[in-house]
Amino acid sequence: MIAELGHYALVLAMALALAQAVLPLWGAARRDATLVAVAGPAALAQFLMVSLAFGALVHLYVVSDFSVANVAANSHQSKPLVYRISGVWGNHEGSLLLWVWILALFGAAVAAFGKNLPVLFKARVLGVQALIGVGFLAFMLFTSNPFERLDPAPFEGRGLNPILQDPGLAMHPPMLYLGYVGFSTTFSFAIAGLLEGRIDPSWARWLRPWTLAAWTALTLGIALGSWWAYYELGWGGFWFWDPVENASFMPWLAGTALLHSAIVVEKRDTLKSWTILLAILTFALSLLGTFLVRSGVLTSVHAFASDPARGVFILALLVVAIGGALALYAWRAPTLQGGGSFAPLSREGALLLNNLLLASATATVLLGTLYPLALDVVGGPKISVGPPYFNATFVPLMLPLFLVLPIGAMLAWKRAELGPALLRLWPAAAASLALVLLAAIASDLRGGLALLGYGLGFWLILGSLADPLTRAALPGGGFGRFWRRLAGLPRASWAMVVAHLGLGVLVIGVTATSTGQSERILTMKPGESTEIAGYAVRFEGVREVRGPNWIAQRGTFTVSHDGAPVTELHSDKRFFLVERRPTTEAGIHTTLARDLYFVLGDPSGDGAWTVRLYHNPLVVWIWGGAVLMAFGGLLSLSDRRFRVGAPRPARTIAAVPAE
Repeated sequence: MIAELGHYALVLAMALALAQAVLPLWGAARRDATLVAVAGPAALAQFLMVSLAFGALVHLYVVSDFSVANVAANSHQSKPLVYRISGVWGNHEGSLLLWVWILALFGAAVAAFGKNLPVLFKARVLGVQALIGVGFLAFMLFTSNPFERLDPAPFEGRGLNPILQDPGLAMHPPMLYLGYVGFSTTFSFAIAGLLEGRIDPSWARWLRPWTLAAWTALTLGIALGSWWAYYELGWGGFWFWDPVENASFMPWLAGTALLHSAIVVEKRDTLKSWTILLAILTFALSLLGTFLVRSGVLTSVHAFASDPARGVFILALLVVAIGGALALYAWRAPTLQGGGSFAPLSREGALLLNNLLLASATATVLLGTLYPLALDVVGGPKISVGPPYFNATFVPLMLPLFLVLPIGAMLAWKRAELGPALLRLWPAAAASLALVLLAAIASDLRGGLALLGYGLGFWLILGSLADPLTRAALPGGGFGRFWRRLAGLPRASWAMVVAHLGLGVLVIGVTATSTGQSERILTMKPGESTEIAGYAVRFEGVREVRGPNWIAQRGTFTVSHDGAPVTELHSDKRFFLVERRPTTEAGIHTTLARDLYFVLGDPSGDGAWTVRLYHNPLVVWIWGGAVLMAFGGLLSLSDRRFRVGAPRPARTIAAVPAE
């Protein structure tokens, strides 16, 4: 009964999405207040129906109703409750329902909180958002029904991939989807603006909070995925340029460019066509990621489906949605006249350079991700594009970007002089150089790449702090006035500082881990000792332990430094009884300075075991930097100007000027 209720709720959601898509868009074109008024209630009702369906599927997993094919294929009774719940989206059908639920959530949020939006514009935004929902609800109902029944029902389910039976599944996909799907709202704002022929500073002000929300969620989602892979897969790394990892990274890069480009539209009423194009392409890349995960063209731990028919359906959605959007853009873009001109050396010029570098970086990642697939389609050899390609193409584009970021923040709008900006930044440059030299001495750095990475990281941190400190240190008022000026800076200004500072922390973490990692792979017998990066490691042996649905061989290591005990680490080789599959759990000891990362391998005879020992310096800075960047996004979202800064629109259609 619950399954049928969930399926019926999806059918109702589909009907509501159709009404929300057709009636408000038709009403906005005819300036019909009655039809336009359907948009908000339909969006809220659609969200309610999708929420009912999602809640029904969660219930079916919690009670282990194996008469539902999706539950039988991805759960079993011995699985802990938390993994039964998170297992709802650990498969194709359930993750697609989560995708649609978040899509409906953003539509309901626009309906509920978009009170500053003009009536016709809001109707168009909700109409476009509903069109996307229609496509994905149809995809789910016709090809990926999560409530399909089994007859007869099995006594026990087949279980979930053991790698997914982890707290990371509870956090990573929902946060990632909030970012992925959140860019559907910026897409809807762009299409609504094109339909109205109105792209101006007010439009950019309305767009920015939704862009910030999606970008912040995607930042956290990617960071959580990196952290999950780091501690779960047992290979000691945080990023592998996996095609599906790239699929989430590409919309993040494009979304970062969109975020900066929208600032130029808001402040200077220029770069309008480029900003619209970025909004379309960012969501296009999100849809591309959805296609890669569900089409079966990739074999990856991230991939959910291997049914080509489903991939064709999503590819058709991608072609229709993005092809239609680009056709509308080609028609309307020539009419979008820029408002203000600017000199190449200006804040606008710096933001434009930022956009060009980010767009080029996105293109290199896209090429490296799709080229092996395209080669395979035309019958070419099977190849893989890995870190050497991305390090050779992506990293060189990031170096000038990191160098220019603090300088761009110091430049004036419209026209600027480079000399004064560099003068205000010279203390940051000098301090960065001094810190690099200290790091080289303390860490015995020899590689030029390590020195460059540390230098850019320190430059980003100190350079980002230079702008608010310079603005607060104006002559007059003394020390007390300095602190009052510092505290009085807008939250959006502090958000930029925190986000750029977080990027600097991340760069230092990536540099330290990539250039300073120590690794040892060896066989050890119980009681034997070895050394890694100055730490003495003693292998105490292996014992069997049991979990709720697995048994494991648990290796124990004791670690000391200069004779003083540091920690005791445990690494498991787990075997899941229902799924009949093994996993590896690393033993990790984390400090701000380093991670000790130990992995128990296979027995090698005579009581010895293969072990992998890693010393990863500053690796936690990677995720700390990402969290700081996301906090910068949240801080900017809290800026009061996003709530009251835009001009108050007319409250009725009659008061809106004719188009």
